[in-house]
Amino acid sequence: MGTLSLSLSLLKFYKPFFFFSSIPHSTRPILFRSINNKKKLPSSSSFFCFSSSVGQSQPSTANSTFASKSEGQNLKGPSPELWLHNTMSKKRELLRPKVESKVGMYVCGVTAYDLSHIGHARVYVNFDLLFRYLKHLGYEVSYVRNFTDVDDKIIARANELGEDPISLSQRYCEEFCQDMITLNCLTPSVEPKVSEHMPQIIDMIEKILNNGYAYIVDGDVYYSVEKFPEYGKLSGRDLEDNRAGERVAVDSRKKHPADFALWKSAKSGEPFWESPWGPGRPGWHIECSAMSATYLGYSFDIHGGGVDLVFPHHENEIAQSCAACNKSDISLWVHNGFVTVDSEKMSKSLGNFFTIRQVVDIYHPLALRYFLMGAHYRSPINYSIIQLESASDRIFYIYETLHECESFLNQHDQTVRKDSIPPDTANIIDNFHNVFVTSMSDDLHTPVVLSGLADPLKSINDLLHTRQGKKRQFRIESLAALEKSIRNVLTILGLLPTSYSKVLQQLREKALKRANLTEDEILQKIEERAAARIQKEYAKSDAIRKDLAVVGITLMDSPNGTTWRPTIPLHLQEQQNNAP
Repeated sequence: MGTLSLSLSLLKFYKPFFFFSSIPHSTRPILFRSINNKKKLPSSSSFFCFSSSVGQSQPSTANSTFASKSEGQNLKGPSPELWLHNTMSKKRELLRPKVESKVGMYVCGVTAYDLSHIGHARVYVNFDLLFRYLKHLGYEVSYVRNFTDVDDKIIARANELGEDPISLSQRYCEEFCQDMITLNCLTPSVEPKVSEHMPQIIDMIEKILNNGYAYIVDGDVYYSVEKFPEYGKLSGRDLEDNRAGERVAVDSRKKHPADFALWKSAKSGEPFWESPWGPGRPGWHIECSAMSATYLGYSFDIHGGGVDLVFPHHENEIAQSCAACNKSDISLWVHNGFVTVDSEKMSKSLGNFFTIRQVVDIYHPLALRYFLMGAHYRSPINYSIIQLESASDRIFYIYETLHECESFLNQHDQTVRKDSIPPDTANIIDNFHNVFVTSMSDDLHTPVVLSGLADPLKSINDLLHTRQGKKRQFRIESLAALEKSIRNVLTILGLLPTSYSKVLQQLREKALKRANLTEDEILQKIEERAAARIQKEYAKSDAIRKDLAVVGITLMDSPNGTTWRPTIPLHLQEQQNNAP
């Protein structure tokens, strides 16, 4: 799909985008670990300390905001608490790791037969964020995310292409990994593949059979759902609701229509492995039970995935794992909401299906990541061009502000800086980090955190550009502290680029591509406009500015001349302003 057709397709599915607006729980003084600290901290390690009393009268010392570990503080173990919504209990629950200071997390990965789409992006950005935040809190995290490289869809696609299924899947596993790097997702601790864990899968099926929860029919092994009275406890579905032909294949040989395959006997033209029941391959659900048990044991802390996996995949995982080991126990089941397009679930059949590659071809990957954090992870997020334009515009503002701040600080001798910041700056930083901690620790409310960036960014711009800000006492110290506080939070969110200047240039290049213009053409327009203004041809000057605004380029006049930056295209701004 070309750039223009993709843009038009996205526009067709426009829907206004609103940030999640719920207010976090009342803030309180919170002590939390700096992102730069190691898991085991020496006594001199730094912490951020946020107190509502900071800066009431005199300029604060640096230690009032970035406090050192002091006597009497209980700093053992991660802090603060983290509450997550548990799909099993249908309520928020406090994370209580089974092993102190360690967290085991398993997230169901992709079935690797095609390029990943933006629905995948939402899942793995969400759990990357959780991974990052757990690490920030000081936990030692074992994050396991699998690849399904043996599956009906893979076999069907390989047959279409005349390719070996394992080779095809390996190729798409590599493509997926590249997409995750593009989206600035950290690499999980382990990325197991089904094809490499057949002994563990076969061993678990044998345990399930030996414990009386499964039966064999002509080389196939089926799980007997009637043997597990708690079947349906995650999804809330009754057994009679699981009609044959809906998510579960119709097979007259099964004892109950909802029984599902643990092992499928080999068929012509399909890959197979030897087993006690004959050659074949595993069913879809058993793989995750076996691999999670292999790396995390039968009892661990967090199991995650998209909400579409609640039934049947995760429901069946619970049944299998409990049948193999009666001590199987997962503390928290965490699921993210759908990506919708024009309020409908994204799907190929509806023609509203977009791969990560298609999107990042014309929008910066960090704009996509920002967009995905713009709604609470459990809520549906409606995908449209206006939302991506808004996200792109916002991150340009963030990085431009930080770049200007960084450039200003680099021009000043750091040795002359004082160890103090004014009370109002200390309070802005204090409030920002309180919002960050309370919002993130309350089920990862990222929209509130993103909104919370506004005050420290505004303060930086005031100090850099306003007459009053330039006269402020401890101006340099304030700018340094504000920039550091924002940078630390962006790092935890996975939104910090390697270079502010580099990402700004990349954002400009993406905007030029969407506008179907070159920078030379824009500079020529700027010259034409300047000439028109000299000749007092103001109508022509205004027309040039508006023509560029229509395609998402805004001109900025200053005593030093005219420059340009990306912006939301004019017609989309009008739609946004007119949205109810």
